[in-house]
Amino acid sequence: MNPRNSALILGAGPSGMACAMELYKAGRRFTIVEKDSQVGGLSKTYVFGKFRTDIGGHRFFSQNKYLYDFIEDLLKEKWIKVKRSSRFYIGGKFYNYPVDLRTALPTMGPIKAAMALKDYVYEKTFGRDNSGNNFEDYTVSRFGRTLAEFNILNYTEKIWGIPCKNLSSQWAKQRIKDLSVSSILKKALFNSAGPKTLVEEFYYPEYGTGTIYGKIHEKAGKRNEVLLGAMPAEILHKNGKITMVSLNDGRRFRRPHYVVSSIPITAFCRLLKPSPPKHVMDALSGLRFRSQVYLFITINKPCVGMDQWIYFPDKEVPFARIAEMKNFSKSMAPHGKTSLFIEFFCWEGDETWKKSKDELLEMSVHWLEKLGFLRNEEIMDAWRISGLNAYPVYDIGYEDKLKEVKEYLDGFANLLYIGRPGRFRYTNQDHSLEMGMLAARAIISGKKPDFDSVGGKNEYFESGNLNAAGKAT
Repeated sequence: MNPRNSALILGAGPSGMACAMELYKAGRRFTIVEKDSQVGGLSKTYVFGKFRTDIGGHRFFSQNKYLYDFIEDLLKEKWIKVKRSSRFYIGGKFYNYPVDLRTALPTMGPIKAAMALKDYVYEKTFGRDNSGNNFEDYTVSRFGRTLAEFNILNYTEKIWGIPCKNLSSQWAKQRIKDLSVSSILKKALFNSAGPKTLVEEFYYPEYGTGTIYGKIHEKAGKRNEVLLGAMPAEILHKNGKITMVSLNDGRRFRRPHYVVSSIPITAFCRLLKPSPPKHVMDALSGLRFRSQVYLFITINKPCVGMDQWIYFPDKEVPFARIAEMKNFSKSMAPHGKTSLFIEFFCWEGDETWKKSKDELLEMSVHWLEKLGFLRNEEIMDAWRISGLNAYPVYDIGYEDKLKEVKEYLDGFANLLYIGRPGRFRYTNQDHSLEMGMLAARAIISGKKPDFDSVGGKNEYFESGNLNAAGKAT
């Protein structure tokens, strides 16, 4: 690899592509290595005939104005504002998402509503403090047992596949620190719109989130290599520097100026030669990712409903969430037709992971018909998609293990590791983009930034407002 080439970027997800675009703007050279056949990572957009789908629908919201300018510069007018509409399906009834207590308590019925209020008052009067080290204790202390079990603990266990008592409270602090019964009541009663209110509008690329990364590929790829269907096979290092990266196709990149990795931190470490010390490998073995399988179905009817997402916390429903892509943008499906993107959470290699398209379809159709969303004969076609290493698992004790791994990786002078899988941090798309931009600036300046400061505040991750100009405030 030519030393003048600024970076070898491993992974073409949001963080890797943002890094590439910022380097391109600065006139720096780079090579991207991506195992898939298209860029975008978990934010790519698939095209099936005249239908398009994201992996679950990726709304864009950020408190960083530069990110809006960055995307608007790429997409121009193909960037639309969407009113958010989402619901839970719990116990045979639909509830607004996020929960609106004005409608939720009456829908629950008087007995359950009374239990919810009683439990909440008890926790606030006699209950534990919220500094517990597990997700369940933290959540119950904020909402009371009934409300916590209503839509938080059950859905969380469906996502992670482990009891909430085994999940770190860090996950709760990251996602719901500023969300509580009092904050929901305040919004419901006074329609308050402070700097940390729930997002009611978002921006969305007209032809899917993946068009952001397609545009970067189109622009920056003209003067730089983007290697699709390629992946690192071995990473050599010496004296605190990455000295060579070999790919699975035999290509070798010698003496890279910088390596920017957004591939899973576990996979990266296992490619290193010499291998990391035993204590690092031991810590690494305790870091796990949750995976997903998806079913995308096209439907011969104008629409299923008005929601972008519907969430299913109940264990009896096999899938966790569905998205109707046409409700993000009308351009995601042809006129008179619609589609659903259905998400199943699993572990790599488990029974759900192994299920075929037909098996997933059979599981799904029963519930979709029961809910009145469609009739079996309205289904036009279906596709199965795998999502490996989608969510870093914040189980109890992960922080100490991750700290050991990061302390080791931070010892490499020419390594920057970024993004959700790269840093083992559950961050949103905007945070991944921001990390990529920081990586590019680090390459240009020669100074490593604090990547963990991005989205690092313990605040509700869906907070903020869109002002009249469409920017975060």
